[in-house]
Amino acid sequence: MLSLFQRKRASGAVAPLPAPATDLPKGLMRPQSAASLLATPRRQILLEHIWQRTSLSRRQFATLYLAPLHRYAELVQAFPASEAHHHAYPGGMLDHGLEIVAYALKLRQSHLLPIGASPEDQAAQAEAWTAAVAYAALLHDIGKIAVDLHIELADGSIWHPWHGPLLHQPYRFRYRDDREYRLHSAATGLLYRQLLDREILDWLSGYPSLWAPLLYVLAGQYEHAGVLGELVVQADRASVAQELGGDPTRAMAAPKHALQRKLLDGLRYLLKEELKLNQPEASDGWLTEDALWLVSKTVSDKLRAHLLSQGIDGIPANNTAVFNVLQDHGMLQPTPDGKAIWRASVTSSTGWSHSFTLLRLAPALIWEPGERPASFAGSVAIDTTPVDKDADASGQTPAIAAMPPAEDRQSASWKDVGGGSATLQQPVAQAVPDVMEDMLAMVGMGDLPTLRKDAEAASVEVPAAGRSTPAPHLAEPLPLSPAPAYTAAQPSGEHFVAWLQQGIASRRLIINDAKALVHSVSDTAYLVSPGVFQRYAQEHPQVGRLAKQESQQDWQWVQKRFERLQLHRKQPNGLNIWTCEVTGPRKSRRLHGYLLLEPRSIFNDQPPNNPFLKLA
Repeated sequence: MLSLFQRKRASGAVAPLPAPATDLPKGLMRPQSAASLLATPRRQILLEHIWQRTSLSRRQFATLYLAPLHRYAELVQAFPASEAHHHAYPGGMLDHGLEIVAYALKLRQSHLLPIGASPEDQAAQAEAWTAAVAYAALLHDIGKIAVDLHIELADGSIWHPWHGPLLHQPYRFRYRDDREYRLHSAATGLLYRQLLDREILDWLSGYPSLWAPLLYVLAGQYEHAGVLGELVVQADRASVAQELGGDPTRAMAAPKHALQRKLLDGLRYLLKEELKLNQPEASDGWLTEDALWLVSKTVSDKLRAHLLSQGIDGIPANNTAVFNVLQDHGMLQPTPDGKAIWRASVTSSTGWSHSFTLLRLAPALIWEPGERPASFAGSVAIDTTPVDKDADASGQTPAIAAMPPAEDRQSASWKDVGGGSATLQQPVAQAVPDVMEDMLAMVGMGDLPTLRKDAEAASVEVPAAGRSTPAPHLAEPLPLSPAPAYTAAQPSGEHFVAWLQQGIASRRLIINDAKALVHSVSDTAYLVSPGVFQRYAQEHPQVGRLAKQESQQDWQWVQKRFERLQLHRKQPNGLNIWTCEVTGPRKSRRLHGYLLLEPRSIFNDQPPNNPFLKLA
């Protein structure tokens, strides 16, 4: 079978590029290969970010993402993205294309797609939606080279992008004086087949809920493209804002309804798969004729754990914040005095009774009329005694934050990083996407250190146009990220390491990002403390009960179990914690964490060292 996701041309083998010349007439530019165009350190970092936001092996990534990106580079060559606005410099269109794909995939991580589908359907379609987001972002401006530019070859002939990539002759270009500003969106349809092969389109067309919005995006009709159009528009704004000196974080901020959808989808999943309703005694919730009552701490812990397990970052890290977010998004019915927490006594038909702090929701928010379960046979009696909205905030989990401990906290145990909650001053995680704030700012630096190429990436050749080489057959839906094999195990140090391995392999845990909890430093893995242990504890609420038995915070309990495995490298003076300096064009800071003795204990593929982190 012909290699999947490869460019096919009737002309057969592609002629080699002309030898470099130094005597080109003024104004002519020598075309470059895709490999040469993408070889700059800045573009290599962007490609690494794009890969980290997929859940594919290097080889699958090469066929599904790198091949279209190489074709894009061949087409856009050194064209600017605009004449006098954003990315208005030679090569600006290629930079803009890579940036918007990276931003769009980051935004995609904050969405369970397709919206309203069951968790099973969302998991089955995850890879297709991720790829479609990347393609839609990459193609959004491609029509400019067809209608905005006049491109002339060295022999005087006119080149149009539907002729194929610029590979054989030097070229010059100018902007058309009579161009129409919005015509390039409509011109995308002329060129998307230059990037996307038949096999890709066959694959994506098998998902009706995805296919329709993708076609609208390719036709420039973003107003009909739903969330797919929203993601592309937001990513475009972020790339433009970064180039023009604005704030990409503000452009990337998720609209309010995006978080609402995530929370609602998470609640529906929990009520279908995990929470127990209307039990004769202890239960997670009760459904009466007019309300759904859920035990506040239970649902908060499980909702947070579920969303984090889906790779959705930015979830509020304590119960009070979760209650406030649910209430702000109109998902909770407030008490008469406007609070989120109700106190009520639940009595079953068998005579069992107990008092709880509860959240109250409208049943119609969760179930369609024909799907609603039977109502509780007992009663839920509201206690009218005033209750503080923080009443059920006991057992709060510290924020997920890579907050470094004070400089004098270096010792040989978990006390290295604080020794107790009183010494940790950590902000509550905000309910907005992690938008690579620092890293993409760093990418804008003029002279970046050359990246060491990943060994496997260097061995995977992206097929040249017209060349047929074997590739994995992906006519069936792409394999899903492997389901964590550790989920049923009891929390332990070994369980934590297995969770790290699975999270990194499936790209749920992003590495080497501005706010990542795992980095590659000094040719090994670096675990940010206490953030990585807090993240594990939040995904596994049962840790809190085990930690409480030993009078520890949940993350401290995990950290201590990890240290007992002796997988980390100690400093010459015997200390466990290593400090890293993080430097960028706008600011610098310090991280504290653990260096592993053997990177393959958590990395399947050793990534390049993060060029912005150095051991202090």
